[in-house]
Amino acid sequence: MRSKITRMTSASSRASAVHEAATAAVPAALADLGALVRIPSVAFPGFDRAEVERSAAAVKALLDDLGIFDRVEVKTANVPATGEPGMPAVLATRAARNGRPTILLYAHHDVQPVGDESLWESAPFEPTLRGGRLYGRGAADDKAGVMAHIGALRALVEVLGTDFDLGVNLFIEGEEEAGSASFAAFLADNADALRADVIVVADSGNWDAVTPALTVSLRGNARFTMTVKTLDHASHSGMFGGAVPDAMLATAKLLATLWDDDGAVAVAGLHERDAETPEYTEETLRSEAGLPDGVSPIGRGTILSRLWNKPTVTVTGIDFPSVRNASNTLTPELSVVISSRVAPGQRAADAYAALEAHLRAHAPFGAQLTFSDVDLGDAFLVDTSGWAVEKARDALESGYGVSPVDIGVGGSIPFIADLVREFPAAQILVTGVEDPHARAHSPNESLHLDTFRHALISEALLLESLDASTL
Repeated sequence: MRSKITRMTSASSRASAVHEAATAAVPAALADLGALVRIPSVAFPGFDRAEVERSAAAVKALLDDLGIFDRVEVKTANVPATGEPGMPAVLATRAARNGRPTILLYAHHDVQPVGDESLWESAPFEPTLRGGRLYGRGAADDKAGVMAHIGALRALVEVLGTDFDLGVNLFIEGEEEAGSASFAAFLADNADALRADVIVVADSGNWDAVTPALTVSLRGNARFTMTVKTLDHASHSGMFGGAVPDAMLATAKLLATLWDDDGAVAVAGLHERDAETPEYTEETLRSEAGLPDGVSPIGRGTILSRLWNKPTVTVTGIDFPSVRNASNTLTPELSVVISSRVAPGQRAADAYAALEAHLRAHAPFGAQLTFSDVDLGDAFLVDTSGWAVEKARDALESGYGVSPVDIGVGGSIPFIADLVREFPAAQILVTGVEDPHARAHSPNESLHLDTFRHALISEALLLESLDASTL
């Protein structure tokens, strides 16, 4: 049965007091964010698991200090494919009272690897203020999301005390950047503790540094490794080149079939979503993506349709001798990682099947193909008719002083499909603290301080609004 939400009568002074308390909470939240950034919590294989555990413990301590939860725990779930424990997450629960709804606040405390440290203008794990931004790995993605949740709750407690009625659960994941391998198992293991009427996923972005956004569509993803083999063993390129195809020749010709001359994806069976998009200029694209003059954008249609509603195919990695190790040799086989973003409305499994079929059909010279490490995540479309969406829009407008924009996102948050499957009745709101210049996943990742302030205030106002509502 569909629930009906009714707002209790409350003085506007309460919301004003929460707004003021949230503004005052920003400096402490930024200080705690800096402490979290100093912890190199990379959950990828080959990195120190102890740092992820240290990060989880630090988040738990911050939640314990709030004094509002019935329980705060660091927990793991086993990865189904291996049976090994996943990375530590933090789970906090507080039961709703007097007919109030329950909200689940999600963020993640793990971060991307640094990459080439020489490209960073300051040490990646030393939070550094420059030009109204806080630089550091995880400063935006997504330790800022963690601290937006905590800062908003601190503001709520400052005004209402610890005896409010809203149910609040927090799930701070520890392996999102590494693929959320144990996410579905964690949800299943802790379904009762995580169950909520509204879920806020603070892991997206905003229209720009001053305009908030509610993410209403996300592309899915299909990522896999393809190995191309043309020879039983390496051979001298001078002696046999010109008659014998090497793996690079076959791979280059094969990969070229994935796109047409405009750079648009040319794979039969990959779908597009037909939806209107806001105005977005090529000049803005060049500024936000770092596209230099003289290099043309790819694809067809409006720019945002290419970013939100069309599929992509990108080669993100290759195993092949490096320039330093180059020799006059015909390489017998090589592997590439292919990452495809899947348009909303298409199942990731169907997109992967189309890609594999295309590659097998176009393999030149009889090259032998094998596929492995397939990782799939479905796209997501928000039902914008729900009462929680309207409350979120009101909170964003009050917190930023600017009307929010509904946006799509070209990136993927695959675990949202798991949330939808486990909690089909919950309204899922995808928000974020990033602006288009945050450079998440890249060198010189940073958080725009004003955007963070507005995001924290907005979430505090949403919490206050929900606490004044009954189901």
